[in-house]
Amino acid sequence: MRRYILAHDLGTSGDKATLFTTDCRLVASATVSYPTRYFNGNWAEQEPEDWWRAVAESSRRIAAGIDPKEIAAIGFSGQMMSCVCVDSAGKALRPAILYCDQRAVEEEAFILSRIDAREFYRVTGHRASASYSAAKLMWVKAHEPEVYARTAKMLHAKDYVNARLTGVMASEFSDASGTNLLDLAGLRWSERLVAASGLDGEKLPELRKSTDVVGELGASAAAELGLVAGIPVAAGAGDGVCAGVGAGSVRPGLTYNYLGSSSWIATTSAEPIFDEGMRTFVWAHAVPGAYHPCGTSQTAGAAYAWARNELGGLEKAAASLGADPYELMNAQVLRSPPGANGLIFLPYLLGERSPRWNPEAKGALLGLTLAHTRDDVLRAIIEGVTMNLSIILDIFRAKLDIPSVTVIGGGAKGAVWRQVMADVYEAEVLRPNYLEEATSIGAAVIAGVGCGAFPDFSVAERFIEIVDRSRPREEHFGTYRIAKSLFDDCYAALEPLFPRMGARKP
Repeated sequence: MRRYILAHDLGTSGDKATLFTTDCRLVASATVSYPTRYFNGNWAEQEPEDWWRAVAESSRRIAAGIDPKEIAAIGFSGQMMSCVCVDSAGKALRPAILYCDQRAVEEEAFILSRIDAREFYRVTGHRASASYSAAKLMWVKAHEPEVYARTAKMLHAKDYVNARLTGVMASEFSDASGTNLLDLAGLRWSERLVAASGLDGEKLPELRKSTDVVGELGASAAAELGLVAGIPVAAGAGDGVCAGVGAGSVRPGLTYNYLGSSSWIATTSAEPIFDEGMRTFVWAHAVPGAYHPCGTSQTAGAAYAWARNELGGLEKAAASLGADPYELMNAQVLRSPPGANGLIFLPYLLGERSPRWNPEAKGALLGLTLAHTRDDVLRAIIEGVTMNLSIILDIFRAKLDIPSVTVIGGGAKGAVWRQVMADVYEAEVLRPNYLEEATSIGAAVIAGVGCGAFPDFSVAERFIEIVDRSRPREEHFGTYRIAKSLFDDCYAALEPLFPRMGARKP
């Protein structure tokens, strides 16, 4: 058997190629960045050719240290909800419109004028939004009709690269569930939603399972990547779903929390978990027959970074001397008791997705008195982010038993924050050995199952070693239950005021 699996994580800032052995060891990685063009206020685009150059260069770096004939498969994780218009030869016709691009608000409104919002949510597992691929393609049709006319297929980032590797233009269910056009129950394009959007269904790619081998690496592409022709290429999955696989969320109830600048909680379920308030959403899972319910909060680690930058002069100075500013901040958090002496922080510094779905939401510190200290403020920030995430977790717990949560991402390094999570979630919080490689591990597992190197998705557990457990402390449950109720009431009280808190003219 061939010894290696090559995984690519095609993200927003760059492509990370990671080499794993078929006995689940990380061997090497290489990252190549590319730019994003932000303009017109809330537009965001990237050049697909930049993705290709990054994949080629990172692959060459990996291949330089091994015999490429020993690679059993190639698998991709990719940024989701983008729109890549390609012609019949797979050539990109314009820059890719990214997930964070919000230009298609009129198209979103058009969709919702033709179908009830709750019915839409039940069909797709998602709210109708300008964030998703359908509205972006509708925008192309309305504003760049010549591009739309030449578009043979709309692809996602990883699908575009897979097409360059194999010559096959296809997608798979997880990325398809980020289009706003997939019938989640039937795992097929919804004829009704395609008709409601006014799009040509022929422009949507053929759908495969994530583990399906879409084709083999062609000779020309192999030469550019420093590899050998004939390597199987798996369909792969969107980055959020790959992260779930890499965090071990491959069976119902296995739940993880990504904690970075933003944060999300996701789990695995046998059926879609719909929320009456449409606060969470549902991806199709890479695991056949499973679903990946999820809720994403806009500002998590970014709120703590704001505190470091704006409130932490000493911490910034320490950082210039090589000290970790967050460890200094965490030490201060420990000087404030659970509940931050009654201080409440609303973490909506960039509006909010889950659970509020309110772009007008603002951050706030409530309950400040002269008795409060900076220690209390720092603790309140961590607790506010965590209480916001706990709302998402509680939605999933209404349907699933979730005794523990695996936390990944850069924010998972902090033991203080992990303990706050355990106390607020009333669940054991697990720290795995890999915090930043979950998406790459997920892509490798998917490709390995697809090529037969791995028997099934349970192999994900072989990549993961739990190196720390934060156990919930019952003596703090009452404090946080009261704080969570107050947290919700504070948001409800301020919600009508948020639209008036923007730019004001005299």
